Amino acid sequence: MNTVTENMINEVVINKSRFIACLFNVKSVEDVKLILSDIKEKYKDASHYCYAYIIDDIKKSSDDGEPGGTAGVPIMEVLSKNKLNYVLCIVVRYFGGIKLGAGGLVRAYSKAVVETIKISNLRKVIDGFKIQLTINYDDESRLNKLLINSNYTCSYQEKIKYIIICDALLKDKLDSIYDIEYSEYTKIIK
Repeated sequence: MNTVTENMINEVVINKSRFIACLFNVKSVEDVKLILSDIKEKYKDASHYCYAYIIDDIKKSSDDGEPGGTAGVPIMEVLSKNKLNYVLCIVVRYFGGIKLGAGGLVRAYSKAVVETIKISNLRKVIDGFKIQLTINYDDESRLNKLLINSNYTCSYQEKIKYIIICDALLKDKLDSIYDIEYSEYTKIIK
């Protein structure tokens, strides 16, 4: 499974209609709502704002007034075919005066998404953990060596408190050395 690491906007013109595909990394349905609202504000005079998103098992698409199944479903199919997760794709359409028909719309929306994915930076999403542990100052360098290339934050008080995002292998290694205070399942980008 993959995700986009940075937002991407790309435009294709088909029979005088502009299709602006906007690809976003999202973590929640609330993210989707905010981004969709922002896009509608940014492209106020567009004809349609068709979209699809995948967040784990949550999948939704919208044709936003286009004939049923000609926009949202094709967008979703492209996202699924590319094994994307935590992703929202909105395709903004400015009608160019030439009707494309159902098949033409499916091809146009699909092409807009495919072309945008081609130029996007994709990364793997894997199962991981968010863990918390507290160590003494004299153990800091040892732990930091284990955390090279890892995502973590630490706060310094009487002891050093770490919040670490890691894969299962590193979690098991840390668990064998330290007393992990808290652990929760999460997804991480590799």
